[in-house]
Amino acid sequence: MEKTNNTWTTRMLTEGAICIALSFVLGRIKLFEMPQGGSITAGQMIPLIIFALRHGCVKGLLVGAVYGVLDMIFGGYIMHPVQAILDYPLAFGLLGLAGIFSDKFLETKNIGPILVGTAIAVLGRFICHVLTGVIFFASYAPEGQGALMYSIIYNGSFLLVEFAITLVIIYLLRNFLTRDMTKINKI
Repeated sequence: MEKTNNTWTTRMLTEGAICIALSFVLGRIKLFEMPQGGSITAGQMIPLIIFALRHGCVKGLLVGAVYGVLDMIFGGYIMHPVQAILDYPLAFGLLGLAGIFSDKFLETKNIGPILVGTAIAVLGRFICHVLTGVIFFASYAPEGQGALMYSIIYNGSFLLVEFAITLVIIYLLRNFLTRDMTKINKI
């Protein structure tokens, strides 16, 4: 697997489409839904993060952004074009940041890069949602509470749980993820 190569193979395109479809299905299984948007799902971010780990940051960013557009089209809440971009293609595209450590992960077979990459990716998504909360949803903040603090608490409440679910499932999948990917890619 070449991480710096910008070409897409048929296999990568197919894998990206499967990861998008899996994320779409997992995102529709809502364990808890927040009143003004956002939800705890059955692991919506996991396939996108796995794709980024396997194929690198740039390809992961693109697959995540495509997923974000689809998520926006099929059930997104849009107040403003900038909010739509921040909450959907950019927020989910940033999950591709998990691929920053993909080379190190594949070389060492260590779970650490997966965990750090996942944390960075979810932090990127969190920042996007906090920004939209401050800019576009400040009116929902309780009286006496600043928009920034409200947005951090609101978005952190569901994304922290989503992050925990993602880490647990990725940890359980670690044996599969740390397999020799060159053998899997030859299949």
